[in-house]
Amino acid sequence: MAKGVNTQFGSFLLPASVARDLAKEQISSFMGGYSGASNKRSMQGWHAPSLDADSALSYDLQKLRNRSSDLIRNNPLAAGVINTKVTSIVGSGLKLKPAIKRKYLNITDEQADEWESRAEFEFNELAKSLDVSGKSSFSGLQDLAFRSVLEKGDTFALLVNKKRKNLPYTLAVQMIEAERVCNEKNKRNTDRLVDGVEKDTYGAPLRYHIITKHPGSTIDLKKATWTKVAANDANGRAQVLHLFKPLRPGQTRGIPDLAPVIDSLKQLGRYTEAELMAAVVGGMFSVFIKTEDGDGELEQLTESATNTEQELELGNGAIVGLGPNESIEVANPGRPNQAFDPFVLAILRQIGTALELPYEILIKHFTASYSASRAALIEAWRFFMSRRQWLADRFCQPIYEAAIDEAVAMGRLSAPGYFSDPFIRAAYLGAEWVGQSAGQVDPLKSAKADELLNKMGVKTLDQITKETTGGDWDANHLQLVKENTRRTKDGLNTTVSSDIGVLEPEDQQNDGDVS
Repeated sequence: MAKGVNTQFGSFLLPASVARDLAKEQISSFMGGYSGASNKRSMQGWHAPSLDADSALSYDLQKLRNRSSDLIRNNPLAAGVINTKVTSIVGSGLKLKPAIKRKYLNITDEQADEWESRAEFEFNELAKSLDVSGKSSFSGLQDLAFRSVLEKGDTFALLVNKKRKNLPYTLAVQMIEAERVCNEKNKRNTDRLVDGVEKDTYGAPLRYHIITKHPGSTIDLKKATWTKVAANDANGRAQVLHLFKPLRPGQTRGIPDLAPVIDSLKQLGRYTEAELMAAVVGGMFSVFIKTEDGDGELEQLTESATNTEQELELGNGAIVGLGPNESIEVANPGRPNQAFDPFVLAILRQIGTALELPYEILIKHFTASYSASRAALIEAWRFFMSRRQWLADRFCQPIYEAAIDEAVAMGRLSAPGYFSDPFIRAAYLGAEWVGQSAGQVDPLKSAKADELLNKMGVKTLDQITKETTGGDWDANHLQLVKENTRRTKDGLNTTVSSDIGVLEPEDQQNDGDVS
């Protein structure tokens, strides 16, 4: 039945269904102004439930881990993503540089230098044997921990005590894979227990429920038992380092790094395999002999095939006569596909955006200009540095603090007031963690820029050294003094010209292909 609707243009009749839709839209327009929440046809069928962080993740978490691990094992692009991040962020490992608060502790520079030097030496010696299994050094543990976080979403490091020969320290690190922290006998999650993490009323971890064997183990899993390990010891010091990057308030477990692009990577892998197989088939010259009776009983043609009347041979420009009612059809799959590369690159750009990797870094291919390549490196390095700082704060620094606690307790390091005042302890535990440098697309341009920034007082020589080589300026300075002293003593010219030339206009404007 038609219904009259009044508008500013007058009165006219509309079908009842259309009138109802118009009424709904008018009501919606008063309730909210976001088209993304509208009921228009493009949005119909899109049901987005409102769930808390743990409810949204817990049900899918194990499947996400399994698929992420499978992609890393079998998909070249997925493996490349993880390897690129681990190599760029961890590299050869983050190196300790103690930096105690000298003024707060009211000690001289000489005393501070001596304390830092001794603390650095003792920790570096311990770092060689930190792995409780004896398989990795501290840099290897960093690599393993960060790789596990990317693959599984989170991982755990237990700070345990282990006596070792020829080493006064007992501190050791035991790595625990994500699946081993789980509810006992697959109990359902509660407000206080979520996927093996027992929490207090504020959501802070109290205990971790750890199974003695991986749930996916095929070796006598029936004998597996659960152990509850307290998050902190009696003094409030961490015993378990839960490494993950929360994306929402209240999130208890971590999300695999590849989670947003698992579907895209899998589909792209299937497409690549299909195109590869098609190219292989296209490289094979296939001939089908068509007959009217279609009995198909012809011997396969290899280098030559024998006919009852004549010998058939494939050759360059050969003309072969066929029998009555026989014709040849050639299989032509039309490969390689000319649209393959542009399509794949378009998908890679989307994947790179989700993973915070410019696609030039993602595929290790620089064909753009100097400016574009440098911009890609800078953008990627911003992400690398943020995750490097996260790794230092969450993994390296707590382990260093536990080592210094033991050193002070044993009297190997003198630190008055260390255990009685938390602020004095914090002042002694100041440290920087330095990793490998980013490198430069054009070292000469970067050197001139650093020289100018140093003269302006924007950058120190120590900062430039860390960014350029990842080294230590103090150590470099002492080495340079030693070298110049010996060269002068031996009568060699130690004067090195600092004039490395001014960039010509054509050099500054050179923005051509760097491939």
